[in-house]
Amino acid sequence: MRPTPTNRPRALFAMGRRHRDALFPPAEIQCLTAYVDIDPDHVAEDFAHEPALEDVEVLITSWGCPVIDEDVLARAPALKAIVHAAGSVKHHVTQACWDRGLMVSSAAAANAVPVAEYTVAAILFANKRVLDIGGLYREHRSPLDWSRHFPGFGNYRRTVGLVGASLVGRKVLELLRPYDLDLLLADPYIDAAQAAALGARHVGLDELVGGSDVVSLHAPALPETRHLLDARRLSLMRDGATLVNTARGSLVDTEALTAEAATGRIHAVIDVTEPEVLPATSPLYFLPNVLLTPHIAGSLGGELHRITSSALDEVERYCSRRPFAHAVHHAALATSA
Repeated sequence: MRPTPTNRPRALFAMGRRHRDALFPPAEIQCLTAYVDIDPDHVAEDFAHEPALEDVEVLITSWGCPVIDEDVLARAPALKAIVHAAGSVKHHVTQACWDRGLMVSSAAAANAVPVAEYTVAAILFANKRVLDIGGLYREHRSPLDWSRHFPGFGNYRRTVGLVGASLVGRKVLELLRPYDLDLLLADPYIDAAQAAALGARHVGLDELVGGSDVVSLHAPALPETRHLLDARRLSLMRDGATLVNTARGSLVDTEALTAEAATGRIHAVIDVTEPEVLPATSPLYFLPNVLLTPHIAGSLGGELHRITSSALDEVERYCSRRPFAHAVHHAALATSA
């Protein structure tokens, strides 16, 4: 049931202005104003001197949102809900928000789709040795005996190991289901039956790293996951195996990866790094067995419309007094991105 003009909750954009412009063009603004009373031209990029907070009931946030702490909440007595038009809410939703009992929604599920698509493409190209063959073909400009150069290459019955049953990890498993691949999953928070339901065999992390043709990372950045793939674990990877990281740069020891990749023994497709951006002198830019991309796996360009659609749906749900479809629960943040 659509709210009437007289009872629409007051809302406020809180994000970087360029993100508001990209996420909420005029047509989406028109949809939004059917449900909430919002000034489409006003974007809060800093709460320090934000007079509009006083009567705001819904914050529509995204990348660049300022931190919502006790001081901000004290100036926003009517605030009841945060609809985040992006992935993780850890950067701006503080403990004070949970103590207040705010309802929080995230578009993490929408953002997971392009990350999973990028990952699947990386996996299939890695097993097919597309980048290697493309490089050799460019160099020689004539066909070679590819089977002699890359014995056993291709995707049939290759083993792909996923580290983490996150939203992205689960979407990757779903997208890989039609392929003739053997799928492994390492995640301390699920059991063998749950992994089987996702189409994978549950194994320990060392077994996965040592037994996979492609190791794909989908774990959150937590103190206990920092450098999850260190020098020891990287050394366990099969000769010719590929590491794919579309999760967080901190999951991999960059120095150890650089040293291992420099030997040519393993390959890597890296979309996130630590630090981000890597120094211009990093060998990872130049190694032929490494594909380094600038954090592009997530929603960009036309993919942002999926995030906007998710956020608009959540605003409609809030105004219709229905629960969020993608509610964020405080207890789950300890083990999520």
